[in-house]
Formats: sequence, C-alpha cells, structure tokens
Amino acid sequence: MANCAEAAPIIPNVSVQVGTAENPEQISATLQVMALLTILTIVPGILIMTTSFVRIVVVIGFLRNAMSTQNVPPNQVVLGLAMFMTFYIMSPYWSQANEEGIQPYLNGQISQEEALTKTIAPIREFMFRQTREADLALFVNLSEAERPETQEDVSTFVLIPAFMISELKTGFQIGFMIYVPFIVIDMIVATTLMSMGMMMLPPVMISLPFKILLFVMIDGWHLLINSIIVSFR
Repeated sequence: MANCAEAAPIIPNVSVQVGTAENPEQISATLQVMALLTILTIVPGILIMTTSFVRIVVVIGFLRNAMSTQNVPPNQVVLGLAMFMTFYIMSPYWSQANEEGIQPYLNGQISQEEALTKTIAPIREFMFRQTREADLALFVNLSEAERPETQEDVSTFVLIPAFMISELKTGFQIGFMIYVPFIVIDMIVATTLMSMGMMMLPPVMISLPFKILLFVMIDGWHLLINSIIVSFR
C-alpha cells in the first residue's frame, strides 16, 4: 500500500506572486497571459462569429417556427445540434490550422506572429468562401481603408462582420424555402375549416399533425441537415 501511495501522481503546486517587474521580458509575459485570458472569455463569441454556427441556428429556428411546434425541439437540443454540426463542418479547417500553425509553434519551429497568421489563414479561407462580395465591399468602404488588391489585404476585423451578414442572408433564404410547403398546408387547412363553417377552431391545431406527418414522411431531418452541409461546399 505504501508503494502504491508513493507511485501516485503528485498534484503540481501552482503559486501566483504579485510584485514589481524587473525587466521588460516579465512585463511582456504578463501582458501575454492577460491577453490569453481575455481571448478565452470570448471564445464562444468567436465560435459564433467565424464558423457555420449562425446559419445552422437560423435555419433550424425557421423550421421550428414554420412547423408551429414552439419549443420542440428545445433550445438546448437546437444549440447542441448546431454545435456538433459546426464541429463537423469546421474540422478540416481547424485541423489545418493546428497542423500548420499551432503544432509548429509549440515545437519551436516558427515565431508567435507567424503561428498566428498560419492559424487564422484556414478560418479566413472558410469565411471568404461564404462571404458575398457586396457584403465585403460594404465593410471595406465603411472602414475607409484602401481598396484591397488580394484577399490577404483584407483585414480580419473587416471580414468577420461581412461574413456574419452573409450567413444571416443565406440562412433567411433557406428559411424561406422551408416555410413555403408548411404555409401551403396552413392555407389548405384554413380554407377547409372556413368552408365547413368552423371559423372559431384555430387552424394551427389541425395543421400541426399534418405538418409533422409530412416532415416525417419525407425524412425531413435528413434532408435538412444534408442541405445545410452541402450549402457550405
């Protein structure tokens, strides 16, 4: 038993000291730690702003409203599905960023600035592929910067908002296509009820089962997820 206790891993002792910096290197290290902690606090926002998360959430939200199912599926399920679909769609770009930027930096092969550039490059490539030229030109003009000659000349801070409004527009376009068949069902049910003189009966109560039946019969989740993933290619 004593040998097992001696072989057990020892929890490292972490100490934090507050004092006066003796050289510029200590100040630089402190600022880097503070910058890292700040970035970690806004990671969820970065995940939303630079990935496929926005489009997926918007499309699923439109589907839920079109079917009039209110909170079914629940918000936790919608966010969870959107998160794991984001991981699936973004995994090639994140893998490339890890292989070309993070790992070489951890192995001491490249500098910090070069690692940051190579890490962001695959994410920028993804955003450029999904961003419309009109949206990108809007923020370039608003920033009053010089007209970029290549994609490398476009600032990341200009690219991100352009990417987000492009994602919102695409999500709304897909949402419109989702709404059309369900609106037809609502119109048919409402017209039928009015012709039968049942105007006090809410059409949503009658149309909801038919919407669910239609969605299940056409394997709606399969078609929806496939359409979302294909839209990023």
